[in-house]
Amino acid sequence: MAIPGLKKTDHIGFTVPNIDEAIAFFSQHFAFELAYKFGPFIAEDNWMAEHLNVNPRAEIKKIAVMSDSSINLEIFEYADNIHRSKTAPNNADIGGHHIAFYVGDMDSAVAYLKEQGIEVLGSPNIMTDGPTAGESWVYFMSPWGMQLELVSSPNGKAYERSSSLSLFDPR
Repeated sequence: MAIPGLKKTDHIGFTVPNIDEAIAFFSQHFAFELAYKFGPFIAEDNWMAEHLNVNPRAEIKKIAVMSDSSINLEIFEYADNIHRSKTAPNNADIGGHHIAFYVGDMDSAVAYLKEQGIEVLGSPNIMTDGPTAGESWVYFMSPWGMQLELVSSPNGKAYERSSSLSLFDPR
């Protein structure tokens, strides 16, 4: 049984070292628009620990919310007033994550990233077997070290022929 009243995902939230850099990156390369930005937020009591599971003295410098009309991003920038990790987790770390962006033409998209000086990890992987046959994907890095991914499956994926569940499809 799911949470009563559950609808859909509202947003993906993550922390960056420089919110203006993140806003520019997602605006320039992925057509996200800034809906609003606010902050700072500082709590004098234990609110930060109780509600956000961070150091009680942590300070949020800014929060920005952006959208590309299919997904919302809630981006945080914390102040450097506490000891915290300054390295983004990788996929093998607990809490490791990535955001995947669908593209219609993988080769053009990878060429664009490289022309923009964005680090692409390897070359696109083309899935030929299993449930993801028909999909190609490649990871790349944001300027602050967050893992991102490009995905393409213009003719669909193999699982679609045998599964009764249809995954969200941005095509």
